[in-house]
Amino acid sequence: MRQQASFVLGSLVFLLSVTTNSWAAEPSDPETAIRLMIRANAEKDLPALSRLMAHDADIVSYTVGGRKYVGWPDFEREMREEFVNAQKIEIPITELKVWTKGDLAWFAMEVDYIRYVGEGTAVKRTVLPLRETGVLERRAGRWQLLSWHESFRSAQLGGPLASPAAAAGSQKLVSTAPMPDVGGEWDILEVEDEKRYKATLDKSGNGPYTQQQGRFVTTKIENRLWQGTWHQPGNDREGGFEVLLSEDGKEAKGIWWYTRVDTRKNIPPKEHGGTYHWKKVSPSPASNQ
Repeated sequence: MRQQASFVLGSLVFLLSVTTNSWAAEPSDPETAIRLMIRANAEKDLPALSRLMAHDADIVSYTVGGRKYVGWPDFEREMREEFVNAQKIEIPITELKVWTKGDLAWFAMEVDYIRYVGEGTAVKRTVLPLRETGVLERRAGRWQLLSWHESFRSAQLGGPLASPAAAAGSQKLVSTAPMPDVGGEWDILEVEDEKRYKATLDKSGNGPYTQQQGRFVTTKIENRLWQGTWHQPGNDREGGFEVLLSEDGKEAKGIWWYTRVDTRKNIPPKEHGGTYHWKKVSPSPASNQ
């Protein structure tokens, strides 16, 4: 699996006609502040992000996989790394709603975080489908982001992205449905790198796969959303995955990411590795136990 980095606090493709001078102006409303943060993220403008985000030392925010940021320094460090690693960032907003009461505002947003890594013909495009919520406060006339939370939208089986309609539909699934039996042999394709290997799993979704002595460990399966971790002793790497099972349980599509590479630990889970396409070849004896 190849290493990438990534962050997300929503961004671009809302083309405000913002001139260089208007960056210095205070956002007149919270939605404008959000969209300016989005633009700054996409344009790798850390000073603009710093101005639009509160720096209180005790502010806590969360990203995918439960990763936590406390204060501005944690976030700033990872944004600097992302801006170095990504050649280009695009983050279309597919939905944004903002509510305001006095000097407080809160929002719900869906974005597709699109990052390009590499040069020339070797450039690779990766997409993370995300949802964001957060709170802003007007301080001395300036709207600033206080705290935020982000998570993956459910992977859509028709492709690596889940459309808002598809994501909404997935929420209608009954949570009391029995846990699917994922035991058996699976053919796995890492879409971007076209790497193929096989996994042999028990009915709980745990077992080895034929890539760097790898092993999958399932942590949760609910409403066809299958989550877990992967471990590769062969090249000393590990990370997480999230895929959506088809109705018949014979196919799954979704994403994987890193949490550790060699001695480098605490990699944010959203440092996305790529997209998965799984196909079940046959059930295993373990799945019938």
